[in-house]
Amino acid sequence: MIETYRILVVDDEVDILELLRFNLQKEGYGVECADTGEQAVGKARQMQPDLIVLDLMLPGIGGLSVCRILKEDPDTSGIPIVMLTAKTEDEDIVAGLRLGADDYVTKPFSVKVLLERVRAVLRRRRVERLRNGEPVNIHDLEIDPGSNRVLVGGEPRRLTATGFSILYYLARHPGQIITDERLDKHLQTTGALLKDKPLYLEVAALRDALQPCDECIDILRGVGYRMAEEVYEID
Repeated sequence: MIETYRILVVDDEVDILELLRFNLQKEGYGVECADTGEQAVGKARQMQPDLIVLDLMLPGIGGLSVCRILKEDPDTSGIPIVMLTAKTEDEDIVAGLRLGADDYVTKPFSVKVLLERVRAVLRRRRVERLRNGEPVNIHDLEIDPGSNRVLVGGEPRRLTATGFSILYYLARHPGQIITDERLDKHLQTTGALLKDKPLYLEVAALRDALQPCDECIDILRGVGYRMAEEVYEID
């Protein structure tokens, strides 16, 4: 199962809300909408979206104030924000970026450009989370390095230390072919020793433990191993 990112779109123009909802959902995102600043703050705190597309020109609480409120709240400060505004003055863009917004798009905008900005921000966020050793959700797998816990379709699975280290490493590099040498070097640095067991047998045992998600890991004879690719690759 491909990880579904949740996006909150905030704009007071109904046509724009529906346009963005349609195109974001078409890309596979889960989408919620808000048309006022007050709604935006409430929904952001409630749903904890992976990204917010935020119009700066809003009735009531303006977009810059929404950005400030969310960035000052520890529960929402880490949510990336892409600003959407009809204004082109540098002061508005700079103010938003100084408050912690991650990117901006000015109206009238190209939907394709906005989608690319969203992808780029989500990709950067995912890379940062992985570098910080945060949990990874990929396909039907939930991998938490903090507790060494692995869930397959919500069900816990018991893995060896070596198996867990292999799984987490492959999940951090979806779509990439990881050679025996590269994987062995990784295991040495983490202290997950293989003892006398060949590496390919360890990977085969890992696949067995992950059923019915075993096919998400490819064993490429004589080449290496690969976690089936997700929508967002890690550079």
